[in-house]
Amino acid sequence: MASAAEQLASNLNFAAFAKAEDLKKRIWFTIGALLVYRLGTYIPLPGINPDAFAQAFSSQSKGVLGMFNMFAGGAVQRMAIFALGIMPYISASIIMQLMTSVIPSLEALKKEGEQGRKIINQYTRYGTVLLALVQAYGISIGLEGGNGIVNDPGMFFRISTVVTLVGGTMFLMWLGEQITARGIGNGISLIIFSGIVAGLPRAISGTLELGRTGALSTGLILAIIVLAVVVIGVIVFFERAQRRLLIQYPKRQVGNRMFQGDTSHLPLKLNTSGVIPPIFASSLLLLPATVAGFSQTTNLPAWASTVLASLGHGQPLYMAFYAAMIIFFAFFYTAIVFNPKDTADQLKKHSGFIPGYRPGERTAEYIDYVLTRITVIGAIYLVLVCLLPEFLISATGVPFYLGGTSLLIVVSVTLDTVAQIQGHLIAHQYEGLIKKSKLRGGKRSR
Repeated sequence: MASAAEQLASNLNFAAFAKAEDLKKRIWFTIGALLVYRLGTYIPLPGINPDAFAQAFSSQSKGVLGMFNMFAGGAVQRMAIFALGIMPYISASIIMQLMTSVIPSLEALKKEGEQGRKIINQYTRYGTVLLALVQAYGISIGLEGGNGIVNDPGMFFRISTVVTLVGGTMFLMWLGEQITARGIGNGISLIIFSGIVAGLPRAISGTLELGRTGALSTGLILAIIVLAVVVIGVIVFFERAQRRLLIQYPKRQVGNRMFQGDTSHLPLKLNTSGVIPPIFASSLLLLPATVAGFSQTTNLPAWASTVLASLGHGQPLYMAFYAAMIIFFAFFYTAIVFNPKDTADQLKKHSGFIPGYRPGERTAEYIDYVLTRITVIGAIYLVLVCLLPEFLISATGVPFYLGGTSLLIVVSVTLDTVAQIQGHLIAHQYEGLIKKSKLRGGKRSR
């Protein structure tokens, strides 16, 4: 019975998809926008010597540049016009989220609804331009400092590089907003997603080539595939997991009639912080690796070289710091994005309460208690997912393309996009039922 019901639901979804013209247009628009983004990652900056830059990048590929290159879909490795990617916008968004919890005026704007959200989004765009200007100028100076990377160094090269890179970031920000409004899914997340997934075919072919030459055994490759499927299943389970708190509303009287009180649930995600903790932790920990790469041309003290080497990928000190920073940022970012006191005040305002707890301060304390407990589980889950590739790299020497952070992003964005597609299908089916009922009602009236 269950399999027949699932088959029927699947047939209905395919039938609804075939008739959902608006959804098809949204999907085609999204694909076209992502193709434009991928095309831009192959257009190089003017005035760059590609061979000299490729040689310089290879020595820094294990540091911060390597991580940014993965998020930018290889644009950093090619020093393309989209080399900055969408990361300045993400950084500005995170900074604005932090500031809204610290600055009272921004916190008041956040509570004003749609109008306040528009103003905060405008501030975020200004912050994106400022961060992109600083980063683009730093890139232009760094390129000029390289050996033979820039054909004609000078102020004109710096200005053209800053204008090109900032313009590329602003175009991607606009493109992401267009995908969100006219396409399907979250545009910014899909841009990052496409950048990460773009390198998968080459990584898979490289792994198969290692198996063909005998560098990796067939059993090990099969074990890696099975493990990847298991890890993806675990990520799906934890990303969808929720702790639902029962909310009750009192009975209400309208005229002479007494209506029964309603019940609902307050969903608390197991991983409220999302992928932010691994991104922050890996960015900070990859800085020493970048410094270690530059130390090839700079004489550093022996103790500094030892510390930098111990913070490399697969080293015990790196893993310990990585785990500690993920746990810290998981709690820190959860405290930023979810305020138990505000939630308790909203429940009290709408006459809702959690059974056994008085509205107001006691409800806020209980929500905070539950949130802290599930955040512990969420932080442990993030640590295990992010450290597993590191353990496998150190144990087997297999170059994994998808680390914990990128795998989390890919699975999370996929889940969100599929959920939005299903939502459009359900809305289309609902509209079809309404039209049919109206037609039947019109025929009966005749």
